[in-house]
Amino acid sequence: MMLSGWGRFPVIYSPIVKAPRSDVELASALRYGGVIARGNGRSYGDSAISRRGTIDMRRFNRMISFDNETGILVAEAGVLLADVISSFLPRGWFPLVTPGTKYVTLGGMIAADVHGKNHHRDGSMAKSLEWVDVMDASGQVHRASRDENQELFNSIPGAMGLTGIILRAAIRLQRVETGWIQQKMIPASNLAEAMEVFEANNQSLYSVAWIDCLKRGANRGRSLVMLGEHASLDMLSARQKLDRYAMRPRRMKRVPFDFPSFAMSGPAVKAFNALYYRSGLRKAGDSIVDWDSYFYPLDAILNWNRVYGRKGLLQFQCVLPLETSREGLNALLDTISEAGSGSFLAVLKRFGEQISAFSFPMLGYTLALDFPATDKNLSLLERLDQITIAHGGRFYLAKDARMSAQTLMESDARTAAFVAQRQNSNASVAFQSSQSERLAL
Repeated sequence: MMLSGWGRFPVIYSPIVKAPRSDVELASALRYGGVIARGNGRSYGDSAISRRGTIDMRRFNRMISFDNETGILVAEAGVLLADVISSFLPRGWFPLVTPGTKYVTLGGMIAADVHGKNHHRDGSMAKSLEWVDVMDASGQVHRASRDENQELFNSIPGAMGLTGIILRAAIRLQRVETGWIQQKMIPASNLAEAMEVFEANNQSLYSVAWIDCLKRGANRGRSLVMLGEHASLDMLSARQKLDRYAMRPRRMKRVPFDFPSFAMSGPAVKAFNALYYRSGLRKAGDSIVDWDSYFYPLDAILNWNRVYGRKGLLQFQCVLPLETSREGLNALLDTISEAGSGSFLAVLKRFGEQISAFSFPMLGYTLALDFPATDKNLSLLERLDQITIAHGGRFYLAKDARMSAQTLMESDARTAAFVAQRQNSNASVAFQSSQSERLAL
């Protein structure tokens, strides 16, 4: 079967191992060797595809227990985040950490150690993880937590499934009074202003910025910073109180075909960015928005990845240390602007401290960009790689589809120790992905 990530690049042939329903069936699938687990296919590149065998984990989809006093949910790895929200938000519970889509599995969230708009306050997925059951290379199952099998526990988040197959986990949800978000939109005329807004509002629970990566001069990096808090019941209008947890379904749209290449050209992106910024200016200030619109705006558009055309899209996400963030971000924006290959989904966030052993975030700023998959943009991203490395940054493996092993090694001093750990546990033979081969992991 031909498989790809959400970016639809690269497309790789992989034999699908029959989707297991139990630990026993899963252990027997390990006989293929060099396999990788796959959830809902929402990582962007080739991290959940193996040329030797890809194990579909979506039948591990049971929620096992929930403690309404502590907010601890025990569930299998194939459970979708969307189902967690639909089941527990009406009870007053919401994920502590969430990425930008709800169509991901819990196992995938742990493997990528996903982060959200609140990393500066609440950290990544590892922070909400109480314990996890993992199958090793021999088919044995181990439970790991902060108190039991600590080394294994610390090796799982961010390892992209390369240290074992995640079977079940206990994660902590947060209690919320409503399903609405008190949002504050703050326009910033350039990158420096946007960073000042982040620093001045570091106690805000959620913060994220859309950034115009094509603007130059005094308005380089103009942004719309969106702060957020969970709204209390008394903040809602009478109409909103009738739908306290904002569970009324949104009208879904669909991209029915692959867009032509000119739709994502520099002039088109420049025009979109100007329109989007003007729209943000009109929405500046405080408002109450539903959770789905705030956290998952793109989920309302099915197959939105088709906008980038049949060749797919390239995601680039780096994080820069706090002390080099301003200089490094300016260098990245200058390079993108000069290339004329803007991203209309450019996102800037502030990170807190690193939590797990091989996780992506560090204290600083992260910039996420997307580009059509073309030779020109592949060359551009190599230049962005070098700028990131020169400023002490590193890269998010859940977004990567084309980075070289040398680039990873230069950007992340933890790589050699991670490879040695995999070799010592025999995981390097049992668990392999197209990405791990490309990156010599």
